[in-house]
Amino acid sequence: MSLKKLIVFGVMAAYLYTLAFDIFMTNIFRIPSPMVLGLLLTLFVKAPMQPFAYYKESALLIVAMFLYDVVGEGDYTGFFASVIVVVTCALYFNYFVGLNRQRFNTSVIVIFAALSLSMMIMVLDHIYPGIIDPLRSIMLDDQVKQSPAGLAITQFTFGYQVAAFTAFVFVLTFTFRLHLIIKILAFGICIVCLYLGMNRSAFVSFTGAVVVFLFIYYRFKAVIFVAAAALMCFAIYTYFLKDNLDSKNNILTKNEAKQANDYNRANMAIENLKVYADYPFGLIFYGKSWEEVTYRNPLFTFGLSSHNAYLMFLTYLGPFLGLGLLGAIYYRIVRLFRETIKHIRLKNNALLLPLFFSFIAISLNALSHNGWLVSADGPTLFLYFAILQSAKITENEHSEATVNEQTISEMA
Repeated sequence: MSLKKLIVFGVMAAYLYTLAFDIFMTNIFRIPSPMVLGLLLTLFVKAPMQPFAYYKESALLIVAMFLYDVVGEGDYTGFFASVIVVVTCALYFNYFVGLNRQRFNTSVIVIFAALSLSMMIMVLDHIYPGIIDPLRSIMLDDQVKQSPAGLAITQFTFGYQVAAFTAFVFVLTFTFRLHLIIKILAFGICIVCLYLGMNRSAFVSFTGAVVVFLFIYYRFKAVIFVAAAALMCFAIYTYFLKDNLDSKNNILTKNEAKQANDYNRANMAIENLKVYADYPFGLIFYGKSWEEVTYRNPLFTFGLSSHNAYLMFLTYLGPFLGLGLLGAIYYRIVRLFRETIKHIRLKNNALLLPLFFSFIAISLNALSHNGWLVSADGPTLFLYFAILQSAKITENEHSEATVNEQTISEMA
């Protein structure tokens, strides 16, 4: 590998590292790291898309962030930070990745390699917390707040990582038609990560995403796979997790803990809906903040949200503006998903499908947490633009193939 390629790969890996783990400004580097690294990558543009392809998506996300962060919560700092992350990510895919399939594939490999590193850190954090927690602080250049977890400040943030990683790995083994033993091994790794990951919502999100995938991919035969997966989960827990890891923190012990009732998502959603019913057009149209309408509610003391990103968004923006923006932001993703599942077994979709279902899993996880696409959550943002970029690269490859075929036929 030449020195230039090594430098390019190093800067790219550094950028994706900061994006995956939501590293913006740290204790040492008091500058927006995604912006600096992203600008450095523009020096190594190879096959950019001209003109810029993400004006619409970037504008919609910025408008949604402005209405929610600035108008709704008065959080100017958070808004500008999110804008920098979104715009940099859009520039990264449009110019640095561009129409280069190799750079796209490398980007996917690097970010999921980073997530796999986070999974290993999480497992080791259960065993050697005294060693791993300081290491986590060094790798994130910030003080960790919750343990055990991977490369994340809190367990909630880590939930997005584990949901994205497990759904991607599971679906990948099917779309690339890997050997049955590898599928079973990958599924076991996913279950261990979810079991120790301290995120019940991530487990539910993973289950929902993979069940939908199996039924789309195998139709009615999926019942057999779901039943087999359930039996495997039972076997893995009974013969491995229960005896070896039950004494460690896990989603079962967390569910039994007293604090679990303090963050009951169903109760919080019900109370949020009551607030929504009192202000049906959205809080921003009534000039109200979340604290002003929930100060008497014991579930939302100290400004605690309902931990449902979409419900909070609609509570602030109301049904018309909120749903309109969501529909516009997700329109192309939904359309591409519908087109892709029509040809779900095509070899060209082998990588795109894991990205789709990873995005579905991480989006479902936002039903129980605050981070999501409009808050510039790193893994979610990467998957969003990666899906759009993959479609553009495939379309360009088809166009070039058609032109080549026409040229050959004319020459013949």
